Amino acid sequence: MDRSYLLTPLVGFAVVAVLAAMLRWTFSRGHSLVARVPRQSTPDDYGLLVAIAEPADRAAGRRLCQVLVADGIRCTLVDTTEGLRLMVWPPDEEAAKSVLERHQG
Repeated sequence: MDRSYLLTPLVGFAVVAVLAAMLRWTFSRGHSLVARVPRQSTPDDYGLLVAIAEPADRAAGRRLCQVLVADGIRCTLVDTTEGLRLMVWPPDEEAAKSVLERHQG
């Protein structure tokens, strides 16, 4: 009796299963075998983001970021080669500066 009619689909399914497992592993997040070393850049190296504040330390930067987020302004705290910077998008720059002035004043 010819068993190739049974073996061919099984081999095909096995190949598809192996490819699916490889693709799932390749495109999954957080499972890299090589850890990336965080690198510092200049404040101008963050694309469209604009630096609006230079907090003294990370805790102060997080507090300022919370103030902006509470006011509906998206921001990020980055560690640059020139120190910590609080960055916002250009359309939010003036509003963020006025919120920080109100908060500090």
